[in-house]
Amino acid sequence: MSLERDAPETEKADPLDAYRQFFALERDVLVLSAAMFAFSLGFQMTSRYMAEYMYALGASAFVVGLFGTVGNVISAVYPYPGGAISDRIGSRYALTAFGLCSTIGFGIWLAVPLFADVSVGATSLAVVAIFVGLFFSQAWKSFGLGATFAIVKQAVPPSQLAAGFASTETFRRTAFLVGPLLAAALFYPFGSSDADVRVAFQLILLVAVIFGVVGTIVQHVLYEAEEDSIGTEFEGLSQVAADLRAMPDELRPLLVGDTLVRFANGMVYVFFVIVVTRFLEVGLTLSLPAAGILELSPQSYFGVLLGIEMLVALLTMIPVAKAAERIGLKPVVALGFFVYAIFPILLINAPTESAGALTLAVLFAFSGLRFAGLPAHKALIVGPAEQGAGGRVTGTYYLLRNLIVIPSAALGGLLWGGFSNPLSGRELFAGSPTLAFSIATVVGLIGTAYFLLFGEEFEAYA
Repeated sequence: MSLERDAPETEKADPLDAYRQFFALERDVLVLSAAMFAFSLGFQMTSRYMAEYMYALGASAFVVGLFGTVGNVISAVYPYPGGAISDRIGSRYALTAFGLCSTIGFGIWLAVPLFADVSVGATSLAVVAIFVGLFFSQAWKSFGLGATFAIVKQAVPPSQLAAGFASTETFRRTAFLVGPLLAAALFYPFGSSDADVRVAFQLILLVAVIFGVVGTIVQHVLYEAEEDSIGTEFEGLSQVAADLRAMPDELRPLLVGDTLVRFANGMVYVFFVIVVTRFLEVGLTLSLPAAGILELSPQSYFGVLLGIEMLVALLTMIPVAKAAERIGLKPVVALGFFVYAIFPILLINAPTESAGALTLAVLFAFSGLRFAGLPAHKALIVGPAEQGAGGRVTGTYYLLRNLIVIPSAALGGLLWGGFSNPLSGRELFAGSPTLAFSIATVVGLIGTAYFLLFGEEFEAYA
């Protein structure tokens, strides 16, 4: 431990190091960073608009919520076999396979309007194809989660963990800023009708496919695999059970609070775009001296709002990570939890009159603060782990949290749209968007309060 604390200044975590390495064109950093940017941009462009796409194809609120729940299942299940595959065949071929799968997923989503007129029960084959595409598109996104945590833990001193994670988060989330703004530009020439939404989103998907193809080719051709090691086979469920038992006690209050907050967010996250485009129906009209009147549809303005959210995240992530070194990780993580919790109730009650566009811009800027706490959150997860066990602790933590969060989106869909007796058709529960978002905020605030009361600080930051 003393060796880590006494690390020379040049070895300390630098939140801007990811950019410096990229622009220095170091081969391995260039290849992996380019792939990360390409797939993060493609997935962020598409996933945040998927509910709008599904509504335009005739899906119900419950089906949209079910889509979110299936996404939660994939997020929970993929990391373990993904890591095992990588260990068995090496990083180069694993990256290529996962990248190819994600590109195929974007392609399936691009083709779904061709099946819109084919009925499958109460829905269409197009909606079914969206679920199929989801299993492919999330492949690359799930790669190497535990390994990333372990590498950062080994590379920086304990008191610098938050800054080290800020370095990786800053670079990845740059794509999260560019993607929605590009989507907003592609939506700009179109109106708000379902037909316009389908056409505009297909253009977005075409861009995602192009980025996926380029990212896959670049990482396969340029990635140097000489350092790849081929590991042992996954030991099965007994390994998962052992990792759960070995989880540090300090993580349990964090896990409980985090799970409640993420469950609350999962109830409504997929519906954010629907609130802006179909519930509030808020666009943006600006009078520009040189360009005249600029009118953004609600769909286009939603991309701008996501850009504002991510810009605030990028601007605050590094300063907040540095602040955590002085005030501790716990207050910073609690702030992120609070923003997660309170945002749904603020969004659903936003005004729709002339002040609506400005109010939404302020709200999404506020939402960006939840990302500012992520580096501190990751440091608090991996900090108590023994050296060399960071990947297992991280994988176990996220596996357990994501498994519990799985039904959240489907529950949110039921609260949003209500449900009827499948035999008689009589309405059993009249849901509403306001109800769904209000319950989400209550659950999130309970999780935040629990963490404030029982959460523990990582000793390197105490």
